Amino acid sequence: MTWKKGQSGNPAGRRSRGPDGKRQALRESIAVELPKIVTKLTELALAGDVQAARTLLERVLPPIKAESHRVDLPEVLAANSPTEQANAVLRAVARGELAPESAAQVLAGLGQAARVRESDELKREIEELRKRITP
Repeated sequence: MTWKKGQSGNPAGRRSRGPDGKRQALRESIAVELPKIVTKLTELALAGDVQAARTLLERVLPPIKAESHRVDLPEVLAANSPTEQANAVLRAVARGELAPESAAQVLAGLGQAARVRESDELKREIEELRKRITP
């Protein structure tokens, strides 16, 4: 049997997925006791309970994200090869001029750029070979 366009294969439709009574009742009971729960977690955290402190902090403070900033690395720009560029980045880290996380991002970018250059070189070489082969 084929279905007509716009006709459902399940005329009764999908069952409702609304909140069931038990779950809603549980949420309401927790909401009533929430101030006491937060107070108790705070007491435990202040008493040295690391898990309680972690739970509170994860719910209250947003996670800290790395800040982006401009990186000026003339050594990298002056380098003649990807290896020299990578070494320049590592020297900047060793001198404290660049954070290790930033260096990882710069190295990843350099790796992508090297792959693009390799791809361009391969395309150029293939075209040169085609010109030699084709009379």
